Amino acid sequence: MEIVYLLCSMFYTLVTTLTLSLLIPFHALLRRWAPSTHISLYQGTVWHQRRHPVNHSFQYPVRYALIDLERAPHALPQHLSADEARQITHTNGPILLLTIPPSVGYEQNPLSVYYCYDVEGTSTCLNKCIAEVTNTPWGERVSFIFNPHSDLVAKSLHVSPFMDMLGSWNIKANDPGENLTISISVHHPELGNYFTASLKAKRLSSSSESDHAIFFWLMPHKVAVWIYWHVSSIFGYTFFLLFFWQHSPTYREEALKRDQKLQCCGLSDENGKRGKEHVGCLGETSPRSRWFRWRDAKWPWS
Repeated sequence: MEIVYLLCSMFYTLVTTLTLSLLIPFHALLRRWAPSTHISLYQGTVWHQRRHPVNHSFQYPVRYALIDLERAPHALPQHLSADEARQITHTNGPILLLTIPPSVGYEQNPLSVYYCYDVEGTSTCLNKCIAEVTNTPWGERVSFIFNPHSDLVAKSLHVSPFMDMLGSWNIKANDPGENLTISISVHHPELGNYFTASLKAKRLSSSSESDHAIFFWLMPHKVAVWIYWHVSSIFGYTFFLLFFWQHSPTYREEALKRDQKLQCCGLSDENGKRGKEHVGCLGETSPRSRWFRWRDAKWPWS
């Protein structure tokens, strides 16, 4: 059933992509009279390196939009509003969303980030971030708060069937300006720091791309192709196993427990191995609870 669904989905995406691409020139004409001042455009590179089960690295070009949710003319589907993000993070300032917008009817967004600011007097500072991580092809999503300066978060979503759930994400992000950076590394109790990913991008001038439909044309499609291509190049024919993969039904509850332990105990070394002195520490302290929200996988994987 999964393979049939994937083939039908690919055919549907092909038809809608070709049809909607024909309308882009007309969209460009309309954009001349309706410029967007609430979006900043970024262009950069995503880089991945893994050390298990094989040593492999790759990079690919990517384009992102940084959207001021307060000034956006309408709510973005399947994303938080500015008020929701402020309520979750207990901030009082602007909310910016970094994401890859849908293009010609298709969406592929492995990572979106909300930048949540606090305003005190005349100063505005980045206080918290919210990450939205979506896996492929299942479409399952987890959202969680993290400290942009550096934070350690229990792995709370199955991103790959070839990586277990015992790791933790070490994530940090800068305050986006002319340059934008996000880095994520996976710390594992047995394998150490075995996976690293980063995004480095530069902001483009407002006049460099007047039409966003052209700027982001086929960007989600390219991301999907790069994901499938590199997974298949690493794992060969076993790549097809991911369409039949079933994960543990209790992984969310387990992630919550591991995250509480991380906030209480941390990690004893940079390789992600826990020291003996941390055993039983949950009974001695009262760790705070991090906000998580999950979205179920789409059919037929739900």
